[in-house]
Amino acid sequence: MGEDAIRRKIEALATTLTLPTVRRALGVIEGEHPSHRRFGSDDIMDIRPYEAGDEARRIDWRTSARSGRPMVVQRQRQVTSRVWMLLDTGKEMSGACEGGEQAWQVAANGLRMFAALSLRRSDDISLVCADSSSITRVPFHGGFAQFESMLDRALEQARTHPRNMEALLEYAQRINDRDALIVLATDEHAIGARHFDAIRAITRTHPLVLIDVSTINPFIARHRHVADADTGRRLPAFLLNSRSSGEVDTHRQYLAAQLESELRTNGSTLMRASSSRAMFDTFVRTISLSLAGAGRTTLPAARHVSPSTHGRRA
Repeated sequence: MGEDAIRRKIEALATTLTLPTVRRALGVIEGEHPSHRRFGSDDIMDIRPYEAGDEARRIDWRTSARSGRPMVVQRQRQVTSRVWMLLDTGKEMSGACEGGEQAWQVAANGLRMFAALSLRRSDDISLVCADSSSITRVPFHGGFAQFESMLDRALEQARTHPRNMEALLEYAQRINDRDALIVLATDEHAIGARHFDAIRAITRTHPLVLIDVSTINPFIARHRHVADADTGRRLPAFLLNSRSSGEVDTHRQYLAAQLESELRTNGSTLMRASSSRAMFDTFVRTISLSLAGAGRTTLPAARHVSPSTHGRRA
């Protein structure tokens, strides 16, 4: 699936879903807390007569009985009001993925998916791009089209500096907007056991989603043209065999399971995929399973998700 096609798919997801479903979907992932917005289950904000198109569950029957007609009670909404999107822009993100995309492209599309739903819910978004030379917060105001334009401009910069995941995680820990959703997008090689303490510190104050992009296994024979990102050297032909690729897959699967277990323990969400198409399917499936686990309706698009969406693991 081409870049334009996946972008249309992302936009269609947000525009075809009902607003209540969008709110429930993101609310389940991030955890819910007061935000002084409408459509929640806490303090009453106002009362008005029922109108065509209102959800029946918004009708307050005691108030309706007193008024003699159906009345809708609007309450404070229990969700976050800000989403922080942290994007790893180190040169390692130029690594190739199974379908021919680079890791930064898949990561960026993962952020677009969250932005599409978050903006539909009228949340504020902060985009932060980081490598070892700088951490830059990119100003943003507007709708989804403006977000895409801003993200495209941010990604035009050459990825010439290595990543600095320690600094990026430290930045996340210093976000004072308590309970704001943090979406961190990087590749499978960035986060390891040495970062788990920092992740635990973040999840004590913020819900966290990790977008984790899988890159190709360079030891598979059909990838004989893959070169090292730093030196440009290619692997010797005699190493391109099933034994080498199998050892790499086994090691990556172990590390992936370790990371997933750590995130789950801390109430965080892992979205892992090797292409933008697979990331989209993973996004839909993750939200659908979250809603199902909370006893709520799943997303309609979830019925079209392929059973296997993750690709190769790190």
